[in-house]
Amino acid sequence: MAQVIAFAGSGKLTDDGETSKEFREFLNHVPSDVLVRYAEDCLKDPFPDSGLALQDIINQVGRRLGFDVLDGKYRGQKGQPGQDGIWRLRDGHAIVVEVKTTDAYRIDLGVLAGYRNSLVAAGIVAADRSSNLIVVGRQDTGDLEAQIRGSRHAWDIRLISVDSLMRLMRLKETVEAPQTVSRIHAILVPKEFTRIDAIVDIVFSAAEEVKQAEPDPGEAPLNGPAERPEEGPKFTPVSFHDACAARLEQQLKTTLVRQTRASYASPDDKIRLTCSISKKHHFAGDEAYWFAFHPYYLEFLTQTKRAYVAFGCGSEQQIFLVPLDDFRPWLEGSYTTEKEGRLYWHVQIYRDGSKWWLKRRQGVGDIEVTKFLLTPRAANQR
Repeated sequence: MAQVIAFAGSGKLTDDGETSKEFREFLNHVPSDVLVRYAEDCLKDPFPDSGLALQDIINQVGRRLGFDVLDGKYRGQKGQPGQDGIWRLRDGHAIVVEVKTTDAYRIDLGVLAGYRNSLVAAGIVAADRSSNLIVVGRQDTGDLEAQIRGSRHAWDIRLISVDSLMRLMRLKETVEAPQTVSRIHAILVPKEFTRIDAIVDIVFSAAEEVKQAEPDPGEAPLNGPAERPEEGPKFTPVSFHDACAARLEQQLKTTLVRQTRASYASPDDKIRLTCSISKKHHFAGDEAYWFAFHPYYLEFLTQTKRAYVAFGCGSEQQIFLVPLDDFRPWLEGSYTTEKEGRLYWHVQIYRDGSKWWLKRRQGVGDIEVTKFLLTPRAANQR
């Protein structure tokens, strides 16, 4: 971690300095697992400015969690709030973040509350739609917890360890439904938790999404294609999202940062795509693949000008990459499933001889999609 900073700018983190800009831009591109490792480096093997580096890493985690993040200052300046970051939710709630490598020294909660009050006075956050979050680099935070509970700021402050925050980030990357993501965000906002229904909801929502990651052939819509029994040993599906993303990065010539289980964006958010994967099915042609395309995928993709829909068929060696402008009209003729208040489109791609087709409802007509298949040669050249 120290070497990464040493190669950026002057090698020293300063407010508004070139090193800080380069380091933060670098963090925009690294995978989440690397962020976790960098945070561990800052905590287990401290180096000069490791606390400042951890501040930038935690703010990057905030971005990966889906917050709109405003980086704070490394060092407080007289007359200005000294928060480490401001994380905003879509509903307008603002979280004023403070990052501490340890709770070995007593934290003045009045000072943290003062940062928020100053931001309220400046019109940057609203008093009734803001709170404080303390991120501490260790899990043994009993003394600090007691300090918060015994203060008048208890209802405005949340406390979380770096490790648990990283776990939330990883959880968010395994789910898709906006409701589940919103519940994850809500954990970081102070609430009275005598009743723990909200926490239970997150656990069960995440588990349910894992079960629904791939459409069940038994859910084929009325008049839809019937699944033929698969011969030989039963296939165990394996996730290959990351392998598909690596190949798509080559094709699109950009870094792709995972947003949720199947959604990705370039660091500057100018490119967005969803990448769904499927094992082989036998409902049509020589081989076939079956995907669910959700309304929230469409909402995510329409928020940028350059958007794609990708489908990994069996492995990362066989990917269809379709611009959203081409794909969106196809949904009108696709099969749909609606149950328990959720709706999704069935995307059914099959091979017939040397051509690939998108299966649609009877009477609508299938669409040839051969030209959207990435060939190994094309992917390696880019």
